[in-house]
Amino acid sequence: MLIERMDRVKSTFSIKNLENLSGIKAHTLRIWEKRYNLLEPERTDTNIRRYSLDSLRKLLNITLLYNHGFKISKIASLESDEIPKLVRSIALKANSEQVSINAFKLAMINFDYELFDTNYEEILQHHDFEYLFLNIFMPLMKELGILWQTGAISPSHEHFITNLVKQKIHLQTEYLQKNKFDQQNHPIFVLFLPENEIHELGILYLNYLILSRGYRTIFLGQSLQTSSLQTLYSYETKFYFVSYITVEPSKDEIMPYLHNFYNKILENQDSKLILFGPQQIAIDKEALPEKIEMYRSVESFIFKYFSQDVLV
Repeated sequence: MLIERMDRVKSTFSIKNLENLSGIKAHTLRIWEKRYNLLEPERTDTNIRRYSLDSLRKLLNITLLYNHGFKISKIASLESDEIPKLVRSIALKANSEQVSINAFKLAMINFDYELFDTNYEEILQHHDFEYLFLNIFMPLMKELGILWQTGAISPSHEHFITNLVKQKIHLQTEYLQKNKFDQQNHPIFVLFLPENEIHELGILYLNYLILSRGYRTIFLGQSLQTSSLQTLYSYETKFYFVSYITVEPSKDEIMPYLHNFYNKILENQDSKLILFGPQQIAIDKEALPEKIEMYRSVESFIFKYFSQDVLV
């Protein structure tokens, strides 16, 4: 099954792809290739280098060692089977965030659940999940988005790692839902994505974050029509709606969407809408309806809502 899956994903890479994935400049890669014979590219009919998936795996291993202080001459002297063993040892013991990110990238390229889980558990021995998500998973996701856009990785790679990250958020969230509801008589946070918006990693983490502070949440997930939120008022009268807009509504539709949301959900209620995500750039702040707040970072949201004893 794994072999069949890997046959369907990107299997050859340009030197620019390797530069983007490893962070090692193409000029340096050519020197390593010529001087140490570390990589063995194939050549196209027009003499352009193309690298195999095995070459990419090897380079990510080499990069981990190189970034951890190993000299390239020392790495070149190692037997081929020694490099992966040394990499696993370094990746699992190091506290460097970038080393951890590279280890997760290596797990992605190899579709290696075990390396992902082992690296994840090792980090949690030294840090909490909030640290791991903000300092490792979030930079990793941003980096993978660029790599996918530039063709350095395939959608299969990105989906593989993204779904593993989601699994970890779900596990942490389930634990909190079973064990922690400290804050009573406070507004309930309702987390949702607008209609046709499917990028839910952001609100999955926000849901975990709010629960970790002891507040109740209602998680509604992807692609929700605004009108369906009205049903909630039969249950409670005050909500903090939280959404993460990555693609939808589009730039042309976002202001009409927000005005419609205000008219249908907020106007005569003691509630508000809290927005995250890159589509905020299309919002006209001067025309923004009242009771709608925008946050560029999770940290600013935490400071506003969770650095005080009482929500206002």
